[in-house]
Formats: sequence, structure tokens, C-alpha cells
Amino acid sequence: MATAKIELGTLGGVDRPALAAVFPTSQGRAAVLLDVGANVDCKPHNLEQFAVMGEVYYRVIFGMERPRIGLLSIGQEDHKGNDLTREAFALLKQLPLNFVGNVEGRDLYNGRVEVIVCDGFIGNVALKISEGLVETMSSLLKEALSSTMSAKVGYVLSRRAFQIFKKRMDYSEYGGATLLGVRGVCIICHGGSNANAIKNAIRVAAEFAQGQVNEKIEGHLAATAIGHVQSGRSAGAQGR
Repeated sequence: MATAKIELGTLGGVDRPALAAVFPTSQGRAAVLLDVGANVDCKPHNLEQFAVMGEVYYRVIFGMERPRIGLLSIGQEDHKGNDLTREAFALLKQLPLNFVGNVEGRDLYNGRVEVIVCDGFIGNVALKISEGLVETMSSLLKEALSSTMSAKVGYVLSRRAFQIFKKRMDYSEYGGATLLGVRGVCIICHGGSNANAIKNAIRVAAEFAQGQVNEKIEGHLAATAIGHVQSGRSAGAQGR
């Protein structure tokens, strides 16, 4: 992230780039979580910018006109959370986005929202827990399917279903995490990425460029007057 920010620079109105990771949901469509590790410590206005960037990214890459935006917290009630989430909640409510309020960790997978916003510390913990859970589930499933002859026969009969399940859970189908907010296209791939992951990272990069995501992010940030830090907000407020 540091290298990309230095070499490419940031978009107008963006204080900090954010890493956006894609997750499968039970509803069949993807969910995007950001930030998943670019910024350990965040201010409320950072999360506000993340919400705008995530919304634009989802609209372009996944083709949904008004994706639902959620703020990751410890409960769905408006008052739940720490100082950061409570202050960010008030800011997000004022944006012209489809903000549904606070969401919990389980909402990342149940399809309640399409874009989930959090600071990079929490996002990275959620990402690593998810990766560990997938690895554990795969290992336990493989062990169970090879434990008895009847299980092996059952696997043969259900092979197609297992292949579909594996593909939906496979990180390489999403390529990598997109760094939003820099002047260019930056996809950060897993250190152990295979050929399929690199192929899909290139695909996402092409869709990102063709969809003019950066131009739309800058335009949306300017339109909502939530540019750099508080000075930009005050100027925008006076202009209105």
C-alpha cells in the first residue's frame, strides 16, 4: 500500500487508500469488505471515504445500481460500537448512499449488505479468520469424505456439487484485494497466488480501468463534499 501510494499518488478527495476484499455470500452475490489491512488506525472521515469508494467499486465491478452499505460494529443498534464507529455512523447517514446502518460479522456472509466498511485492523482480523476457517473446513471435509467407503462413494456421487462449492469458496476466483483510492489500478494478490488468481486479478484490473472507477470515485467524493480531512468538509458545508 505504501509503495502504491508513493508511486501512484492518491485520488483527489482521498486521504488514505483502502484495501477491498471480495467474499462469497449465501445469497449468491459477492460482498466487499474494506479496509482489510491498509490502515490500522482510522478516523471517522476515513470510513466515510471508504464507503463512497466501496459503493462506486461495487456498482462498476458487480453491476448493482444501489448496493447496500453497512458499518461493521458489535451490534445493529445505532448506538452500538466504539467512538470510531459511532462517529462514522453519523457521517454515513448523511451521505447519498444506500446506507442500512450497523452490521455484525455474520452479515459479511449472509448477503444482508453488499459493501461493509471498517478500519483496517478489524478488517484484517476478519479476513484472516475467514481464510483460516475456509482452510479448516476444507481439511475437515476432506478427512470426513475419506473416512469410510460409504463416504467415498457419496463423494463420487456428489462430486459436481463439491466442485461448485469449492469454486465459490476459492480466493483465486476473485484475484486479490483491490487498493481503492490511488491514481492507477492496483490489485494486491496473496503471496501464494496460483495462475488462476493472477488471471482473475488481471481481469478485475481491466474491468476497473474500463469502468473508469477512479474517475467516478473522484466525482462522487467531490459531489458529496467529503474531500481531504475536516478542512474540505467545512469548505463544502459553507459552499452549500
